[in-house]
Amino acid sequence: MADETPEIDIDKLQEQIAQLRVDDVLAGAASTLASVAYAKLAADDRVDAKRAIDALAKIVPQIEDEDLKRDLGAALANLQVAFTDRRL
Repeated sequence: MADETPEIDIDKLQEQIAQLRVDDVLAGAASTLASVAYAKLAADDRVDAKRAIDALAKIVPQIEDEDLKRDLGAALANLQVAFTDRRL
């Protein structure tokens, strides 16, 4: 039995991507980075924790939704404090 690969409808995919809100994409990336940063701190991987925290710090100001920006900004602040506390 031959493997059948489903055909990708490029036009439909482009339409779906065009409908995405940039804030939603940024928030998803920021949330993932925050989770990774916490995990890296817990694993005492300071190099990657700092990279994730620094990337998060670049994304948060780009978010237009004030509620999302506030929540992710709080997570960023907590990560920065946790990073600093681990250095001491």
